[in-house]
Amino acid sequence: MPQLQHFALPDVGEGLTEADIVSWRVAVGDTVTVNQVIVEIETAKSLVELPSPWDGVVTQLLVDEGQTVDVGTPIVVVDTDPDGEDDGGTSEDAVAPPAAEHGAAGTSGGVLVGYGTSHASTTRRPRRTTAEPAPSATPARGTAPAPVAAAAAVAARPASSPAALVSTPSANGTPMLAKPPVRKLAKDLGIALETVTPSGPGGIITRDDVIARSRQGEARTLATYPGDDTPWLTDGVVSGDGRQTRVPVRSVRRRTAEAMVASAFTAPHVTVFQTVDVSRTMKLVASLREDREFADVRVTPLLIAAKALILAIRRHPEISAAWDEERQEIVFKHYVNLGIAAATPRGLVVPNIKNVHSMPLLQLAQEIAHLTSTARAGKTQPSEMSDGTVTITNVGVFGTDTGTPILNPGESAILAFGAIAERPWVHKGKIKPRWVTQLALSFDHRLVDGELGARVLSDVARVLEDPAHALVWG
Repeated sequence: MPQLQHFALPDVGEGLTEADIVSWRVAVGDTVTVNQVIVEIETAKSLVELPSPWDGVVTQLLVDEGQTVDVGTPIVVVDTDPDGEDDGGTSEDAVAPPAAEHGAAGTSGGVLVGYGTSHASTTRRPRRTTAEPAPSATPARGTAPAPVAAAAAVAARPASSPAALVSTPSANGTPMLAKPPVRKLAKDLGIALETVTPSGPGGIITRDDVIARSRQGEARTLATYPGDDTPWLTDGVVSGDGRQTRVPVRSVRRRTAEAMVASAFTAPHVTVFQTVDVSRTMKLVASLREDREFADVRVTPLLIAAKALILAIRRHPEISAAWDEERQEIVFKHYVNLGIAAATPRGLVVPNIKNVHSMPLLQLAQEIAHLTSTARAGKTQPSEMSDGTVTITNVGVFGTDTGTPILNPGESAILAFGAIAERPWVHKGKIKPRWVTQLALSFDHRLVDGELGARVLSDVARVLEDPAHALVWG
């Protein structure tokens, strides 16, 4: 007789209570195998692909796409013995496993195998060699066994031939890698390559990247009417007169809003600013790009800014702290988990790199590349967004000089890294064109006094102005 197994929505980590069903990868009647991805869900923090814990045939999809369901709710039924002889019983005769067993076969709790709990490992991924194909999305890092991790990964695609690429520097010195047809497309569309976010292996700009950037610049009419094509509001409901569209607040956007409101009205924010001549940093970046050790990673000024912040925290460790309102305690953290704010199509996420205080520059560059590519692909896991200590938000990529960033909840400081532009600057008594940027450091005034905040920002600026300080302080 049929052996029906009810797969319940598991807790994929961090104690999440609900998730949205984004897309089903299977349909009723499909044959599935263990570790085959069957559904993509969106939690309050990230997109997650769930694999099947059984071999069998899908008999029911219990939840529609777009629906929000609680953890522990059955979402799909799989017949694990479709070829078994029917002894006259009905499908209702099969007993669903208890909720604690729904997460995956062979577990004692409701946490899905391969995604771990809030105590998931933060082990680094091994460095990829140039001979290997570059994956378009990186699987979750944690306690996943190899078959599960492989099932959740997107198929790898081979890297483009270096000979087919053309590299030209942007205004801030960053090389923009793209094939000639892609460059022609960008020129035809009037898109500056330095404004395009690359998604290809090794920082290569693809055709899709250029098209996506072009759509961002398309005019959007203030009033839309029935029949108008408004792809940026496809998830909304248009009012009868066509003058308004209401879009439900869900998952990442909802959690971001809640976190920012809580942070803004709980922690007293103070922001200090400093304008810096980063011409020597730009020379260092250009030199590192020619270094064989850094041939496999994309070196940017953000890398040097991140290292400068880490060194500043080492010199002023009291800024790495958190305010425990419930216990009325200040928690000083003897480590640095560096968050990088990433704007994604589904909202702002702030994954962090664990234990950056002990990383050499090359490893830090590799981890930043992994973090950003994973975030853009929507594959950031909950464990990668927990226990952050300090954050950098790179507003300069949008051409913004600086801003007053809001603290990521649970952290005491956030650094805004502004656009780098060539400006007239007094250097050695003469006015010369120099590469200049603006920094802004926001901090929790319950934890950080103005003097401490100013000293930390000053140290970051000193390293960016003269990277030789890193040798002395590091």
